[in-house]
Amino acid sequence: MLFNSIEFALFLPLVFVLYWTLFSRSIRLRNLFIVVVSYIFYGWWDWRFLLLIAFTSLCSFASGILIENRPRHARIISTANILLNLGILGMFKYYDFFVSSFAELFAVDCDSLLLKIVLPVGISFYTFQALSYSIDVYRRQLTATRDIVAFFAYISFFPQLVAGPIERATQLLPQFHRRHTFDYGQCVDGVRQILWGLFKKMVVADNCAIMANYVFENYTHESGAMLLIGAVAFTFQIYGDFSGYSDIALGTARLFGFRLMRNFNLPYFSRDIAEFWRRWHISLNTWFRDYLYIPLGGSHGSKAMIVRNTFIIFLVSGLWHGANWTFILWGGYNALLFMPLILSHRNRKYLDHIAPGRRLPSWSEAGHMVVTFLLVMFGWIIFRAETIADAWGYIARIFSPAAALPLKWPDSWFETSFINALVGIVILTLTEWFTREKQHPMENFGASGHGLFRLRAMRYAAYYLIMALLYVMFAQQQTFIYFQF
Repeated sequence: MLFNSIEFALFLPLVFVLYWTLFSRSIRLRNLFIVVVSYIFYGWWDWRFLLLIAFTSLCSFASGILIENRPRHARIISTANILLNLGILGMFKYYDFFVSSFAELFAVDCDSLLLKIVLPVGISFYTFQALSYSIDVYRRQLTATRDIVAFFAYISFFPQLVAGPIERATQLLPQFHRRHTFDYGQCVDGVRQILWGLFKKMVVADNCAIMANYVFENYTHESGAMLLIGAVAFTFQIYGDFSGYSDIALGTARLFGFRLMRNFNLPYFSRDIAEFWRRWHISLNTWFRDYLYIPLGGSHGSKAMIVRNTFIIFLVSGLWHGANWTFILWGGYNALLFMPLILSHRNRKYLDHIAPGRRLPSWSEAGHMVVTFLLVMFGWIIFRAETIADAWGYIARIFSPAAALPLKWPDSWFETSFINALVGIVILTLTEWFTREKQHPMENFGASGHGLFRLRAMRYAAYYLIMALLYVMFAQQQTFIYFQF
């Protein structure tokens, strides 16, 4: 079920009303209701894969109890659960990729060995969420729960089930053991964040998607200027799409009294690549940091070890995103950009908000942001390309004299999407810049806030403006990019 669909627009209010009326008195009954509606939400796509998420949940739940009950065998139990979950993920996501790559490398026919099975939506997200639970129990950072209903609710919680954020059991699971009371202010703020997320998805990302899809599919015939437009379009598409999903997820969770971790923190205002990766897909990057990078030794040890660990974390992150060599190359590209910073111990230079207390950045800060944005953009070209050859061909053509052709719109539909996307990008960038110290742009957007928006008329004018933009600039409905991961 898509967040930007009519089905979800009907589903969410109904679940909200039932949650706070019929199912609010009993914690266990409330959690059971969350499991049921979450399975309906997930099964709307393909009910057959409900068995997979139930199996993952059951194995991780049982492993936690066994780890505590049998401490002498805790390492074996934890390892077995990790291998089981990664094995399932590998079979669905990577098996065909590696078989095909082997066949191409050695020029053999392996078609009969391919499984050709559909990749379950969100499998990488809920698998990592399940893994973090058993690892934390093994590390004694968390007591294993005996409440199977609460645990199933933790794994399948529908706001963040299919595209994150990837929550830690230490942060989210205890919330299923607490009684939530209705908080009008929190619910209103949740609706505001949902509205902002829909704007990022439907106005910015979906209009950018139309342009990016056309340019990337026809890059061999387009001018360098058009290729740059396509690259910028995808850069804002993937941000608007994924961070928009995260905003909707966080806002939806708040409607039910839950708090999820912030997954994006204005990454395109970063002043270097290290800062970008602290602000982009925070839940995944901190997961790899805590469960892979630090156990490997992190930034301690020799420079050779630091280089090894950095490349491992980025290459694995690239592979996590998809079974394609372009994702692995994208990970390697970012590792190379990251390397000078971490070797010179400048990777934690920018930990604060940019230009605190000032309306505009300095010329130096603006220059660093532009350079970082361009480096990230070229990385997104690799990420978006179908093959490594396409990625190289796209980038090479941008700088090729043969691509120095006059800019020409392919048709009126492209021009319309360009105008809609440009308006959306400008509104998005300016709004996020001037509200960069808030959790989301419409936080405290009320009588207790600041400025003109303390006035009810101004607040509602802003709401209606966003809804009007959603209606007027609505493009063809696009699925969320990260559903495929």
